[in-house]
Order: sequence, then C-alpha cells, then structure tokens
Amino acid sequence: MKNSLWPLCAALAAVSLVSGCATRLQAPLELNVVALNDFHGHLEGGKFKYKINGQESTVHAGGIDAIGAALQAWRKEDKELMFVGAGDLIGASPAMSSMWADEASLTALSMLGMNASSAGNHEFDQGRSELLRQQHGGCESHRADKACKLDPNYRGASFTYLAANVIDKATGKTLLPAYKIEEAKGVKVGYIGAVLKDTPSVVLASGIAGLSFLDEADSINKALREVRAKGATVFVVLIHEGGHTDEAFNEPDCKNLKGPIVSIAKRLDPELKLIISGHTHQGFQCKVDGRTITQAEMGGHVLSRIKLAVDPQSRTLRDITVRNVVIKPGEYSADPRLAGYLKQVKERSQAALARPVARLGAKSIPRKLNAAGEAPLGNLIADAVLDATKAEGVQIAFMNGGGMRKDLETGDNQVTTYGQAQVVLPFSNTIVVMDMTGAQLRAALEQQWIRKHADSEAEMLHPSRGFTYRWDGTKPKGQRVVPGSAKLNGVALHDAKTYRVAANNFLAEGGDGFTAFAQAANKRNTQMLDLDAFVRYLSANDQAGKPAGSSFVAGRVETTQ
Repeated sequence: MKNSLWPLCAALAAVSLVSGCATRLQAPLELNVVALNDFHGHLEGGKFKYKINGQESTVHAGGIDAIGAALQAWRKEDKELMFVGAGDLIGASPAMSSMWADEASLTALSMLGMNASSAGNHEFDQGRSELLRQQHGGCESHRADKACKLDPNYRGASFTYLAANVIDKATGKTLLPAYKIEEAKGVKVGYIGAVLKDTPSVVLASGIAGLSFLDEADSINKALREVRAKGATVFVVLIHEGGHTDEAFNEPDCKNLKGPIVSIAKRLDPELKLIISGHTHQGFQCKVDGRTITQAEMGGHVLSRIKLAVDPQSRTLRDITVRNVVIKPGEYSADPRLAGYLKQVKERSQAALARPVARLGAKSIPRKLNAAGEAPLGNLIADAVLDATKAEGVQIAFMNGGGMRKDLETGDNQVTTYGQAQVVLPFSNTIVVMDMTGAQLRAALEQQWIRKHADSEAEMLHPSRGFTYRWDGTKPKGQRVVPGSAKLNGVALHDAKTYRVAANNFLAEGGDGFTAFAQAANKRNTQMLDLDAFVRYLSANDQAGKPAGSSFVAGRVETTQ
C-alpha cells in the first residue's frame, strides 16, 4: 500500500495540491544534544571500567581537554549542537577542583559551552547561598579559604542550573529557574530540570533551611504547561535521579531499567519523551513505556550523543536516537582553550596538592566494606576525629561511609600527600561534639539498615577505637544489633547513661537518615574541618614513629551471619 501511494503523493506534492503529502515527504530537522551527568569536578581524565557481553575492560577516559576536543569536532558537524547536564557537576570532587570551591570546574563547563543543567544533590552540599554564588559569581562565601582564590573575579557559571521542584518557602517561587528554552534550527526546545526529592536526606539541613523539595513528576508536569505556553514544541527533562540495569552502558534501547527514575517517568506528561538522568553513576540508554531515558556514567568518562528528529512543519518530535560514547583522550584534535585551562589549573594546584603529609602504615587504605560492614579507612578517620576532640571529653566518634569518596593512596614510599587526603574528604565538613544516651546510640546503629528505598543498601557507620558491637542480619530491621554487644572499652552501653560523641556536621544534623544524631543534646560545632583533623592525626602518628592506617579492618564490627 505504501509503495502504490508513493507516485500519487509525489505528484501531488510536486504541484502543491496536497500539503499533507508534502509534509510527510520532507526530511525531518535534526537537532543534536550532548549530555553529561555527575561530573563531580573531574577536570582530569581517569579510569573507566565497563563490561560488555560479560567481558570487562578498563580505559583511560574523560578530562575537560578530551571533552573539549570531542565537542569541538561535533560542533563542526552541527554548529547549533546543545550541551546539557543532569546534576552533580560539582561536589564530592577531586582535590584539584574542591580546593578552589569547584570554581575551576564551573568555569571549565562554561568554556565547554554548556547550555543548562539540572541541579543535583551535591550542588546543595555547601548550602543555598553558596550554590547561588557559584551560579551568579562573587566572592562572599563561608569558604573564604577557597572562594575566588583561583580567580579573584569569579563571575559564576555561564550555563543555567534548573530545579522545578525546589521551592523557597518565603516566596513560594523556585530557588532556581524551572526551565530554559533554547532555539536550534528554528525549533524551540524546552529543558525542564529537577533534583531528587530526597535531597534533604543527603545534605546538611542547615544549608537548605527554608527550602521545600517537591515531587519530581508533579513539578516537571507543572513547568511543562508554562514552557509550552512560551512556544516550545520539543521538550527534554533534565533530572538528577536515576536507576540501574545490568545491561551494558551502550546497549541500544535497553529494556531492564529499574529504580526511582522509572516510576517518575511513568507519571510524566505524554509529551515528555526524552529524560536525561543522573545520580546513580550508571551508563544506559533505555526505553520505558515509549520514553527514552539516558544516563552517561560519571566523571565525564562517557557522553550521551542524542539526535532528535523534528517534524519541519509542526516542529514536534518524531524520533530519538541515543549513543553513549566513551571520551578517549587523543581521539579528536585538541581544543587549545580547554587544554590550556587544564594546564593552568594543574600548575596552580600542584604545589599545594603535592605537599607530603605523613608516612602511612600501608600503601593503600581502602574504604571497601568487609562482610560485617567495616572498612579500614572508616576506622582511620573515626580515630582521627576522636583524637581531635578528646580534650572535649569525647568518648566515641563516627564516620559515615558516603563521606569517604576515595581510598587513601600513597606512593611506593607510603607517604601520602595533602591532595590524596583531600580527595578522601572533599566536603569541608566540620566536627560536631554532642551528648547521646546509650539508647540513642543503639538507635543510630539500627538506622544503618533502615533506608528510604526498599532496594537501598545499608549505610554503615564507622566507629572509633574502643567502641565495638555485633549485629545479626537474620533479625528484622530495627532489631539487628545483638543485645548487650554494643560496648565502650569492653563495658556494655547503658541506655540511660550519657556519652560524649563526635561526628561531622552532616551526620550531626541527621544526614543519611541517621535521625538519632539529630536528637542529640548539648551540640557544639567545633568549626574544625574533618580534613584538618585527619591530616593532623596522620602527621602526629608519623612523627611519633607509629604510622597510622592499615589495609585490614580493626575488628570493631562483627556479624553473626
């Protein structure tokens, strides 16, 4: 039937008798979008490990110089290419970015020509005021030791952070724009941004005071109505929430996507066909109920190349194709601006980052958990916090697993540098001392297995020396700590007794769902950075001839499993 109608339709189109046939014959407009998520300040490239058809491979990938080279080449193919992000572009960053308050990364992304990005939870790590400063520029910051130290005239990011679901309670308006409309080849494309609604559980409560984080799908659908009214005809969701699949990062139209992004997608307006996601650090290009959902791993190792086929008459979306591409250094001709900027930042950073801190007790101190949920690096940091607060009567210190971003590495001489220590603790958290009863401490331990999402893994606490306990995974959540097993220096905790405890301010405010810490009494923020306490502890132990750290756990946590 299609072939038999073709001559007639062609003839009618030739004499412009039937515009409908002519419309169908016209080739679609092709819009090109490149997407990045969870960059986390990775100015330099690094190892990208992936698995395809059961075969594991590792390549060097990413870096702003390689990303710049790729974008430069792709823009020669399409000068109207759009470059967008899905959040966590900054925060939890390597030292070369975090030591400059991530201004180096925001400047680099601006130089790369990014148009817009959803905010991520890590954009809120330093609070709303600092996020707005990083967006708009200026030097007034609570991080005076970092802000405007790379560039005394920091002007802010040239791209726009979006968050349709973050509302300022005082004004009732969004803290950041809900959307941004870009025009390419005469087509208005509306980008609508959102961050995971659970952001308050993973950032400092004080930093987001006065903000509400609303349902993602409801907020996006609400923004769509306004975007449509302003003339946009193609719509793209940029959202910092994700999922996971066992399929390869570049598997076309993958089918097995699971996680929060799936349920969000199913509640979106039918016109929203393309969802660019983040947060879960996975690479995928999946189909869910006729929608395309993408994610480009993390750290700039992978970029999503997205082609949008748009009807030339109605300016509406016809088709979407996605290809996740590994960004390999040297694959494209260098972009001198980005290569030069990376060289400049590296040179400015090198002296501070290369400063030796201390000799350690092992070449590498890992953050990987053993079967009981204990990690050598967690032991070491908790001990450093305990040592730093002993003068305040602290008896127990805790470290949260999410606060440790990398293993602590050294060279062959087992000497670690300031840069290697900073990449472990990049958040600029301060240490808080507080009073907790034995009952509150046991409640905190039980909260290790009580997560918001049923499929979430346990979030283990790392205790300081002298504190031990056992847990039984066969017991229901909330009853896993073996009665009488939680002990301080061999003496069982007493529910009614008060203990002096130390933790970073994220935990102290109930971060990661540990509400027992939020209920503690007599809190005092020492204003001491956890990184400073860590570095001093390592140095003091080295000077005493007893290098700290081990590649083995200390045996403070046991399990009956």
